[in-house]
Amino acid sequence: MTVPQNQNPAERRVVVTGPPRQTRRVPGYNRPRTEIDEQTTLGHTYVRSLMRTQLRAALTVFAVLGLLVGPLPLLFAAMPDARRVEWAVLGFGLYVPLVLLARWYVRRAERNERDFVRLVEDR
Repeated sequence: MTVPQNQNPAERRVVVTGPPRQTRRVPGYNRPRTEIDEQTTLGHTYVRSLMRTQLRAALTVFAVLGLLVGPLPLLFAAMPDARRVEWAVLGFGLYVPLVLLARWYVRRAERNERDFVRLVEDR
């Protein structure tokens, strides 16, 4: 075999072709779940994303609650002779918004967890 003078035999390129390999998945192996179980950096990222979305929902509820309840002392101070209105607002008026806010939070938290499970299980 003759090799041109400017090309070294070790530098010659060879193209290797063959049939495509089929990767087999081991039953029960789920990469994201394994990453979480083994506490790798990627698994940590998955868990942090869930925690971040749950925290965002909780902070939203906290902000709405603060806007709902926060101005009440100022409102009550502006109306000093309306004691019955204060008790009506505190005793009955806040329950409906608080229940609606709690329902929204629970639904949002469950949806976040469902989305996380779907992500982890590759559905």
